[in-house]
Amino acid sequence: MSDAEDKREQINYISVDSAPKRFAGPVSEWQAPKMLALFTTLAAAQLWLVNTDLVSGVFPNRDYVFSLHSGRHAIAIRIFLISFFVAFAAFSSGGIRERTLFALDMVLTFLAGCAVFDLANATAHHVLGSSFSLHFSAIASGLFGFAVYSFKLLERGFMPARIRIEHIPVSQMRAILRLGLTIAVAAAIAIWAGGMKLHAVEVMRSWTLLGGIGPGVFLFLPVLFAQLYLLAIYDVLTAKKRKFNPPVSVIVPAHNESYIIRDTINAMDRAAAHYGGEVHILIMNNNSTDDTEEIARETLTACKAAKGRVINVPKPGKSNALNAGLDACETEFLVRVDADTLVGEDNFSRAMPYFTDPAVGVVGGVPVPPGGALFDRARLLEVLVKHGFYSVAMGAVNGVVGIPGMFVVYRSHHPRYLGGFVEGMNGEDTDISLRIGELGFHSVVDPKIRYISEVPSSYSHMREQRMRWFRSIYHISSRCRDLIYGPNLTLRGKVILPYMLINSARRAMLVPLIIFGGLEWGLAFNENTPIVWQSIVAVTTGAPAIMAVAASLLNGVPRGIIALPEYLIFRVLRAYFTLESMLSILIDVKAEDLERVIRLDLVPDKPIRVA
Repeated sequence: MSDAEDKREQINYISVDSAPKRFAGPVSEWQAPKMLALFTTLAAAQLWLVNTDLVSGVFPNRDYVFSLHSGRHAIAIRIFLISFFVAFAAFSSGGIRERTLFALDMVLTFLAGCAVFDLANATAHHVLGSSFSLHFSAIASGLFGFAVYSFKLLERGFMPARIRIEHIPVSQMRAILRLGLTIAVAAAIAIWAGGMKLHAVEVMRSWTLLGGIGPGVFLFLPVLFAQLYLLAIYDVLTAKKRKFNPPVSVIVPAHNESYIIRDTINAMDRAAAHYGGEVHILIMNNNSTDDTEEIARETLTACKAAKGRVINVPKPGKSNALNAGLDACETEFLVRVDADTLVGEDNFSRAMPYFTDPAVGVVGGVPVPPGGALFDRARLLEVLVKHGFYSVAMGAVNGVVGIPGMFVVYRSHHPRYLGGFVEGMNGEDTDISLRIGELGFHSVVDPKIRYISEVPSSYSHMREQRMRWFRSIYHISSRCRDLIYGPNLTLRGKVILPYMLINSARRAMLVPLIIFGGLEWGLAFNENTPIVWQSIVAVTTGAPAIMAVAASLLNGVPRGIIALPEYLIFRVLRAYFTLESMLSILIDVKAEDLERVIRLDLVPDKPIRVA
């Protein structure tokens, strides 16, 4: 093992940012397994119950479906969701009363929604003589259940205070036309594929786990994002990018980074030489207990192209260091770089010319792992898919929500105008990028801007990182809830943030869904269910595998395909960490008053930097 790999193995990152005390409680490594055991017990008992002669007469579809539907489903999705709601609430972070009310709130809201849907189905059957298919019912119930879980967790969890989001409307006609056209094309292709009378199509339809989704639905999102990606690449290629190298300040929050800070500074020095403009490096030594400060001072003194200094920030917390750096910045442009990030030689040179366009407010790129550690190969595919494909694609319709703080460039005025980086919550980098976007400025993700960002090499460090990351979507959505509930019709607020919340729910339920599919198949209570063992495999592969291969090829990294098996396994591990992260959210005894959420005149009067 090399010295670098040995140092990585010794990292076990824990800081005040890992689990903000007001919003997250400790989660033991046995909490999720106990929750899954309870879920399995509840699910198995209900599956047995609805398949008994007595109860199956009331629920002939072998699920809690209150009206007749045509066809059959691949999974009893309503039993699955109710089992999950109860088990999750039982092991969530709260007292007995809080957990009981949380479970009742989710279950009763979900059943009420299902009852309304089934009443509409019964009415359609009575009036029109036809009913919805059970496939459609399962898909609709699943999506509704995901939404119930996400928004009830948002309402009942202790969350960052809502702030007033300043929205400056700009013309969205180009984005709307692009989105409308790409949706139409994706829908046309999905309908065409779904209508193909091929044996392979029928097999694909029968194998997919959630509701027997066919290849048409399966293809819709990949085709949509592929079009958006190509449009975004067109924008990148045709952007006016004359040489532009104004002075920039680079702020680097550093907490116990002695193992890598020398390499971080040297990489920035090489990038400064390539850039040709003034580069001021500000190492924000944030309450380090090792020799980070001494190594940083020594390395800065030896820099050939960049200039820099170390600023001590005794108050713990990355946002405290970032805000101190923001206060110390004396240039028009600000680059934020994490202390464990090695910027590429051309990063400054590629990023800064975008700012010749006054509409651009944020620029970022694609992090790549250093390689050689346990999770690095899977992480490579993850970043190519998320940052190198989806984030790039969303830029085509000005829909980028957040650019990670590992490497990102701002106009210094914007973070200052918005009050600085929020303290005491997870996701301060997404918060600032999102709010700059709502000021009417464009966020650019250039897939050619690549930098090396550290990847946890141990299970415990990966768990800490992902629990912190996955919790952030709720913190961001709570703090910026005006975008979701307010009157401004923004793509981020009305589509992307809700989608991210629902997708977080889907990911938290992935491991339970696999277990549930295994129960349906293994116990075989319902002889009419089309579920087969391939269905259980398909839920963890399918579209994710296709998108991973496509992202690798589009980003010019075909070697990433070799890591596909590791990536698919890592996705399941990532889903498990999402579940643990959600269990860490502290639950309140009383749900939030929706009037206080919606009314703009009830925004709390507190400092903007405090979550």
